[in-house]
Amino acid sequence: MPIYDYQCTSCGFKQEVMRKVSAPSVESCPQCQTLAFSKQLSAPSFQLTGSGWYATDFKNKNNGSTKSPESTPTESESKPAACNPGCACH
Repeated sequence: MPIYDYQCTSCGFKQEVMRKVSAPSVESCPQCQTLAFSKQLSAPSFQLTGSGWYATDFKNKNNGSTKSPESTPTESESKPAACNPGCACH
């Protein structure tokens, strides 16, 4: 069940509320009883673990697909050996 952050716009009371996704939103503030208790935007707090996620499988692996700027071939090195200086392919 997700935990939502709520705040009353009338008195400023804040509370975390565990609610089903399908449950109706809480509207009444438990502190001042006004209908000004609204859901706040907050960052999710979960971490993906196990095999198949970026942090465990790909984060620090160098599979050779990324090249540093020093290893980028120059224009003359990238041409095939069969090309002539005036060829149409370059």
